[in-house]
This record gives sequence, C-alpha cells and structure tokens, in this order.
Amino acid sequence: MPDVRNPGPEYLAFWRERHVCTLTTLRPNGTPHVVPVGVTYDPQTRLARVITSGKSRKVAHVLAAGPQGARVAVCQMQGRHWATLEGVATVRTEAGQVEDAVRRYAERYERTPAPNPERVVIEIAVDRALGRG
Repeated sequence: MPDVRNPGPEYLAFWRERHVCTLTTLRPNGTPHVVPVGVTYDPQTRLARVITSGKSRKVAHVLAAGPQGARVAVCQMQGRHWATLEGVATVRTEAGQVEDAVRRYAERYERTPAPNPERVVIEIAVDRALGRG
C-alpha cells in the first residue's frame, strides 16, 4: 500500500496521466453511488479535486453528510495498474477554488471544460492511498 505522505514517483506519475476515474459516494441509505469523473491530485496538500455541477447527486451525497464531510473514494485503472485515493470530501463553491480546480483539470486532461455557472468542486482531503503498479 502506498504511503499517503510519500506515495512514490510511479504512483504520482499515474495520477498525472490522463485517465477517467470513478468517484464513490454513499447515498443516504448507505448504498454506494459510483460515477465516472475527472480527478486531479495535489500530493503536497494531499487534496484530490472533482469539478461538477452543484446540482449533481454526488454533491447532494457529500452535503448530506453534514459539515464534517463525507467519506469517499476516487479510483482509476489502466490494465493491471490501479490507484485509489480515499478521504473526506467537502463541497467548495468559492470562485477562486473553482477556477483553480478547473485549471488543474485542464492541465491533466488537456482540455478546458465548457463554462458552467453552477460548477463546484468536491475537494477530498486524502488520508489513504491504495494501488498496484
């Protein structure tokens, strides 16, 4: 298992490559809700970010957990390589935070997403890293 404080260069390189990821949140009844997303990861701050519409179900699930945030996981894979980041998610609506997340997304995925006035950021304070390279 990678050390979240020092996950290693191969693990971090995998999180910079262009991969579709999944985000798992929990519905109010405790069942998992898994959706495809783009994710960026900043190992220095240990923050993963997902940009999305503020009206999405994933945002509703995170908000339903209350101000302490919601446990979530993001995962990506290619062939036998996979990497998961787990942590506590909160929803950020501040313009500067959203702009920063969009910039990070554009850098990783090599495309700028269409403008969305309802865009928010699901910010994940990563406390566990898993994977196999």
